[in-house]
Amino acid sequence: MTQTSGGREALDTEQHRQFLESGYLVLPGLVPEPLGARLAPEVDRWVDEGLRARSIAACTDPARHGPPPVLELELPAHGELLTHPPLLRTLSGLMGPSFVFHHLHSDRQAPGIPGKAWHHDCEPNDRADPSLLMVHALHYLGGLDEKVGSLAVLPGSHRRTVGKTAYAHHGTAELPGEVVIDRLPPGSTVLLNSALFHTRRPAPDGPGRPRYFIDASYCQVGARWRPVKPHWRLMLTRARELGLAEGRWPELFAERHFTEYVGTA
Repeated sequence: MTQTSGGREALDTEQHRQFLESGYLVLPGLVPEPLGARLAPEVDRWVDEGLRARSIAACTDPARHGPPPVLELELPAHGELLTHPPLLRTLSGLMGPSFVFHHLHSDRQAPGIPGKAWHHDCEPNDRADPSLLMVHALHYLGGLDEKVGSLAVLPGSHRRTVGKTAYAHHGTAELPGEVVIDRLPPGSTVLLNSALFHTRRPAPDGPGRPRYFIDASYCQVGARWRPVKPHWRLMLTRARELGLAEGRWPELFAERHFTEYVGTA
């Protein structure tokens, strides 16, 4: 496993180069321990009170369910993570000073959960411009080890223009050239070019401990991006009402950077 140091200050030239070439960047311990300690109970509440299930239902059948009663970003620590200054400074180093929040997911993945087949998560923009970046921040609150499982990435695959599930027929199998990320301290973050193929693999020795996982995505401005949640306007409105950007990132929750919702691919 290759790790890239730090993330608390602006990216250096080597980190920027690595991200552009390989499509990923590992930031050990980006989430400080006090924030992580507040995030874990929020994830528990999100799962145990059925809020995650209701959020999924709101996305899969919006006509029937309507918007969810609680949004991830309305949970105080989740909102703080979404706009965590070291994270946003790092994203600015990759995408420039203007980028927009796309969506947020939160989960406590049970021990023994099956892996997730090879895929990428990039959404299209209305200019069909592959040079505009979409970046996913994968936050592992408890880190990664042999009791949680691993993340495998396929460096350079973000430069291929193919569908999200083009490699899904491989399942979670090892692919030539992959990099396995299986040792991360608590509070670590992996930034992915959203077009990079990756897979989640279960713990190698069977059920271990839950994986506390939060992912947030951000898009470079310059085109309108397709949203993945039907209640995306509500999401951006609530973020503005809560003052999450605090005036420092004026485009972060701006609606003009999105097309209408048409469902997910």
